[in-house]
Amino acid sequence: MRIVVLLKYVPDITSDRRFADGRVVRDPADGSLNELDENAVEAALRLVESSPDGAGEVVAVTVAPETADIALRKAFQMGVHRGVRVSDDAIAGSDYFGTTAALAAAVRRLGEEEPVDLVVTGMAALDGLGSVVPALLADELGWPQLTLAKSVAFEDGTLTITRETDDAVETLAAPLPAVLSVTDTANSPRYPNFKLIMAARTKAIETWSAADLELDPAEVGAAGARTSTVEAAPRPPRADVELVVDKGEGGKALAEFLIRNDLV
Repeated sequence: MRIVVLLKYVPDITSDRRFADGRVVRDPADGSLNELDENAVEAALRLVESSPDGAGEVVAVTVAPETADIALRKAFQMGVHRGVRVSDDAIAGSDYFGTTAALAAAVRRLGEEEPVDLVVTGMAALDGLGSVVPALLADELGWPQLTLAKSVAFEDGTLTITRETDDAVETLAAPLPAVLSVTDTANSPRYPNFKLIMAARTKAIETWSAADLELDPAEVGAAGARTSTVEAAPRPPRADVELVVDKGEGGKALAEFLIRNDLV
């Protein structure tokens, strides 16, 4: 089985965010592999390891500048076999659609070498929380999609998942090739072992450009984006805390606070 797992390098979600020229400023020293993508890596590795002969390949792909190599190397530490970074100034500023176009082109190029059976993603990227790339990618590739999987099983050429909605547990199945996204409850990502950690430091990362993927510059990057940031401002500072010492009037003070702030 040959699986492509999609990764994203995201800023630390606890850090202060800022915009410049309508884009999030990404400090190379303040970022990591999107935590939810670790579940995607784990799902891909388990599917390959559970195949009848235990043979297969997991290829990690990301669309990002060179700083994203940190994310790819984390995937190597977990056991991913190969890493590809799609990196080009022409792709910078892509929205969901432009990013999907670049990812789809990378999957197609990998498929020209050897068929790709499955693309696996996390449920969302923690910097944007759009959760739309798996569906957009499935549409772009013309493949079935199995999204937000809580459990995954593969047998007799069919991929079967279960997922939970607000009022039901659904079981869905599809033949391969397909696009799969997994939730953070689908598995527990493995801890990298020392041998893989050391090997990941020097493992080669392939770099592909927009031209390599025959991408139209008008359809990716800021030029092809269907959305734009019109204005951005730092979040306002928090108001001073109002500390009330309860001397028998605490309930009254709380009620007055709720009424004053239209919270009742």
